[in-house]
Amino acid sequence: MRIALVTDAWKPQVNGVVRTLTTLDTRLRSLGHLVKVIQPSLFTTLPMPGYSEIRLAIWPDGQVRRMLEAFEPEHIHIATEGPLGLAARRYCTARNLQFTTSFHTRFPEYLKARLPFLPTGPGYAAMRWFHGGATRTLVSNPDLIEELQGRGFGNLVLWRRGVDTELFRPMEKDFLAGPRPIFLYMGRVAPEKNIEDFLRLDLPGTKYVVGDGPARAELEARYPAARFTGVQTGEALVRHLASADCFVFPSRTDTLGLVMMEALACGVPVAAYPVVGPTALIRNGENGYLDEDLAQAALQCLDIAPEHCRASAMGWSLQRSVEEFLGHLVPARLPLPFTLFEGFPLDGGRR
Repeated sequence: MRIALVTDAWKPQVNGVVRTLTTLDTRLRSLGHLVKVIQPSLFTTLPMPGYSEIRLAIWPDGQVRRMLEAFEPEHIHIATEGPLGLAARRYCTARNLQFTTSFHTRFPEYLKARLPFLPTGPGYAAMRWFHGGATRTLVSNPDLIEELQGRGFGNLVLWRRGVDTELFRPMEKDFLAGPRPIFLYMGRVAPEKNIEDFLRLDLPGTKYVVGDGPARAELEARYPAARFTGVQTGEALVRHLASADCFVFPSRTDTLGLVMMEALACGVPVAAYPVVGPTALIRNGENGYLDEDLAQAALQCLDIAPEHCRASAMGWSLQRSVEEFLGHLVPARLPLPFTLFEGFPLDGGRR
């Protein structure tokens, strides 16, 4: 199939959305599909305020139109609500083309984390409008579907995520230095991730923060006992994860949390708040603990066997995830309606 994937989140950004989409692109191509990824590096961009590593395309409508017309996709999936996503949405609606979207990020909460006086209502109204034009909106877990339905979203379908259990795997726990136990957070170091809730916990051993972002300098200065490693990728990332005794996920705004799946695949239990995202992945006493007392959850995780965590991750198949994505795609151009004369020449057989 010829599949156009439109996304404002792409390499060199490092986050769960980018990992999900780049893995999807690789897997689709390996199955023989033709994929056109329309992403920021193909355009003139400016840095996003407060997030210099995120580049936003400037006035991309004309170039998006030319790319889509040249590629002639059979299916169009718009993954993000940024400038490229909006341009692709305008292109599709102006031509009565069907498309799908996916809901990855709670932008209203992200804005509120930076500007607490902002209400989330207008942000969700804008997102309802954006996704309301899609034939289907793909959502990562049933709890989030229920929440979004309560906010007035429609046409929601489940697209479960997968994890690469060959890359993310248990390893020796001798990679990270410091007194044990080691409690680790991995992800963007930004206000909406609520990392300070982790850093202020009264826990024994050593705390690690793996990743980078606009809040890193401030947090590193305020919590000098914690060890900040910056961004890690590939085998180095796996070694960091696998060396931890507990993965602490303090976010209250993530729609799922791919990093939790990766930690569990490495045999590391997860401590998190009992909110949408973690509730879809964590089972108390089996692969982690959910508790409003995050320190208590983290300490309880130390009694969970790594093999139980690994076993829970083995059910999150990348192949199934890609199959679900393909099953939710819709034809960009609606098929012609059936008529009583279908199959009969309307010109008397003359050619």
